[in-house]
Amino acid sequence: MTFNKTELLLLSFFFTLHSPAISWTTPSYAGRQGEWCLLQSNIGITAMHMQLLHDDKVVIFDRTDFGKSNISLPGGRCRNDNKDMALGVDCTAHSILYDIATNSYRALMVQTDTWCSSGAVVSNGTLVQTGGYNDGDHVIRTFTPCFNEICDWTEFKNYLSQRRWYASDHILPDGRIIIVGGRRQFNYEFYPSLSGTFKLKFLRETYDHRDENNLYPFLHLLPDGNLFIFANTRSILLDYNQNRVIREFPRIPDDVPRNYPSTGSSVLLPLDENNGRIEAEVLICGGARRGSFQRAARGHFLPATSTCGRLVITDQNPSWVMETMPTSRVMSDMLLLPTGDVIIINGGRSGTAGYDSGRDPVTTPVIYRPSEHPDWRFSTMSPSSTPRMYHSSAILLTDGRVLVGGSNPHPAYSFTGVVFPTDLSLEAFSPPYLSEEYTSIRPRILSLDQTLGYGKKFSVSFHVDEYLSDSVLSVRIVAPSFTTHSFAMNQRMVVLRIISITHESSDMHTLSAVGPSTAEIAPAGYYLLFVLHGDIPSTGAWVKTG
Repeated sequence: MTFNKTELLLLSFFFTLHSPAISWTTPSYAGRQGEWCLLQSNIGITAMHMQLLHDDKVVIFDRTDFGKSNISLPGGRCRNDNKDMALGVDCTAHSILYDIATNSYRALMVQTDTWCSSGAVVSNGTLVQTGGYNDGDHVIRTFTPCFNEICDWTEFKNYLSQRRWYASDHILPDGRIIIVGGRRQFNYEFYPSLSGTFKLKFLRETYDHRDENNLYPFLHLLPDGNLFIFANTRSILLDYNQNRVIREFPRIPDDVPRNYPSTGSSVLLPLDENNGRIEAEVLICGGARRGSFQRAARGHFLPATSTCGRLVITDQNPSWVMETMPTSRVMSDMLLLPTGDVIIINGGRSGTAGYDSGRDPVTTPVIYRPSEHPDWRFSTMSPSSTPRMYHSSAILLTDGRVLVGGSNPHPAYSFTGVVFPTDLSLEAFSPPYLSEEYTSIRPRILSLDQTLGYGKKFSVSFHVDEYLSDSVLSVRIVAPSFTTHSFAMNQRMVVLRIISITHESSDMHTLSAVGPSTAEIAPAGYYLLFVLHGDIPSTGAWVKTG
C-alpha cells in the first residue's frame, strides 16, 4: 500500500497525537509536538487573569496592593488609594490590553484591588469583572472593547452584596452572570443584582477548615439550563432560579481535593448537536492530596495527583471514570482546543497553590483526546523554558495558539533570591495542528454569516488547497474563557450540525449549518467559529449567537 503526501501527513498527525507509544517511521515533522514562541519578555505585570475579547485584544491584570509594577500609567496619571496596603499613591499600571495582531500592549488603570477575582463576558462583548480583595472585594468592573486607544476600566464600588474573593462566575442563558462562593462565602448572587444573596449549604459542607479546598469552585452550565458545581471532592446540580439542589453526584473516587488551594482544573467537554440528545460530560484533572497546603507551609511538598476523572452528568446514573496523566500535576490550566481536544498546561508536580507552596514545574503541555481509546488519549508536547507556577494563566487565541503568561508565587514582585522569580513574559504555544506541514489541508474562511440565530440556518464559505472529503469536515463554536487560578470560566464548545456542503470548485466550498439550538447550549454572546478539515482547524472567525 502506498500513500500520497497528504495522506502521509494525516497519518503522521493521527499517530503523533493518538498513539505516542507506537513506533512510527515516516519523516520527522517540525510541529509534531508543538512549538513555543516568546512574544514579550516583559509586559510590566504578571498575567494573573486573562480574557480574550472579540476585537482580538486580551485584557490582562494582576493585583494592585503589593507595590509598584514594572509599567507606568500614561499621561502622568496615578492611582490615589488610601486603603491600599502598600502605596497610597501608585503611578504604575496593574492591567494591560494586549493586541494580538501587533504583539503590542498599552497600560490600563484599575482603581481597586483585583487580587484573585473572577469574570465573564456578557452578550454585548463587555467583560464584567467581579470582586477581588481589600477595597475591591465588593466591586464590579467593566471593560468594553473599542476601536481607539481611550477605552479603560469602569468601576462600580459596593455593587456586590458579599465579599467575592476566590469566587467563580458563569454567564447564564438569560444573560445574567451567577457569582458563586469566595473565601468563607457559602452563597451566590447575580449580576445584574436583582435579588440579593442566596445561601448554598453545599459550599459550607465542602469547606475544609484546615485547607479550605472549595475556593474557585468549578461551574459548568448544562444543556437543561441548570448549573453543575464542583467543590473539594463533591459536586451538585443547582437550579439557581429556584435556589434548589436537584441532585448530588458521587464523590470523585480517589478523594483528592481539586479546588483552591489544591487546585486542579476542569472543562466541560464539547457539546455535540449531531447526536440528538446532547450529552454533557465534565473532565477534572490534577489536584493536591489532603493536608498538602499545611505541609507546604512547613517546607514539605507532597506529590500532586496524576488522576483525571470524567463524569457524564446527563446519564441517569452517572459515575466517575478515572484516568492517569503522564505526570502528577497541580495548578495546571485546561483549555478546549478547536479540535475538541484538551490541552493541560502550566503548573507543578508537587505542593499546592499559594505563596511559595508549589515545586517541580511541569513545563511540558499534554494534549488529551477525549474521544480516543484510553491508551491513546494523552500526548506530551514540547517543553517551554519557562516555569509557570502560582498566578500563571493561559487562554485560547483566535488563530488556535495558546497564550501563556504569569507566575508569581510571592506577595510582591521578586526577581532574585527566590526559587521561582516573578515572570512578566508572554509566550504562545502552537499545537501540532498549526504546523506548516498541514497548510494544504487547512481551511481558510472567506465569508460567513456573523450572527447565528438559535436553530437557524447559516453559511460559511472557505478555501482549502487539497479537499479530502465531506466526511472529515466539521464546524464548531468556542466561547473564550476568563482564566485565572487554573480555571477557565465560561469556556464551552458546541459542535454544530452541518446540513449541506456545496463545492464551487476543487478548492472553494460552502457549508450550510444550523446555529446552536438554545441559549442553554450557547448563551448569547461572541464566539469563535472554526471550520475543521481532517482535524486541522481554520483560524477562528468571530460570530454572535442569539
